[in-house]
Amino acid sequence: MAVSNAFFSSSFTLHRSRVSNFDICSRICPFDSLNISPARRRFLESAAPQRRGKNILHASIDGTGSVGSTSLKSDQDADSVPMPVVLIDQDSDSGATIVQISFGDRLGALVDTMKALKDLGLDVAKGTVTKEDAVTKTKFFITRLDSGRKVEDPDLLERIRLTIINNLLKYHPESSAQLAMGAAFGIKAPEKKIDVDIATHIHVRDDGSRRSLLYIETADRPGLLLEIMKIMADINITVESAEIDTEGLVAKDTFHVSYRGAQLNNSLSQVLINCLRYYLRRPETDEDSY
Repeated sequence: MAVSNAFFSSSFTLHRSRVSNFDICSRICPFDSLNISPARRRFLESAAPQRRGKNILHASIDGTGSVGSTSLKSDQDADSVPMPVVLIDQDSDSGATIVQISFGDRLGALVDTMKALKDLGLDVAKGTVTKEDAVTKTKFFITRLDSGRKVEDPDLLERIRLTIINNLLKYHPESSAQLAMGAAFGIKAPEKKIDVDIATHIHVRDDGSRRSLLYIETADRPGLLLEIMKIMADINITVESAEIDTEGLVAKDTFHVSYRGAQLNNSLSQVLINCLRYYLRRPETDEDSY
């Protein structure tokens, strides 16, 4: 697959618009209340008003620009089903792909999940388990068996994500009501579908002198990562690293991107956002109308 070879070598060009007072903080939840990774936290903090003059481009399908307005969170009641979270981190470790899984305090040793990952031709180099606010977080450091290197193929990354979600559905069927794949493979489909137009938010900002940071939040669905990567490959944008975060029904993905070794400019950023916006809303759109 062409896009498989383009994950860290394809060229994308994004265009940035200059925003002098981008008050993202007034439109999202306080950082401390969000379940976000350090990379995403740095992205949101750097977009705050004190960083005036930075090149930032942002878009939402509904035009609101609100990153946190549709993030799904599980109830804190003791009887509620916790939020399933699958995080794939390509940025924190140069030698391994980090996979972190949490489902409240209901996960065990995840032996079957490790076996399923090995069946994909992967080696689980090491694992850690931590507990934070009654949530058990299991972290795996995985590499490819054939090369000993981290996973860079987007097709394989998507298979890893879907394999983990399939195992969650199999061994914790109660999670199906909070996962997009639960509609097809779970015992109980999600009660409410996410409105893609409202749930989708796309942001681009400078990330140093040689690259930009792309943040996408949207309704999750199988094959989402591959399609996003294909769109970027089609417009020659290089993806240097990524963090793939599935939180219940919502996908929150962060990409470090560049075009020919430089930041993305304003016009190409807008092209990328338009392409992503068109694709992400496509399931709700009659393609014959275009």
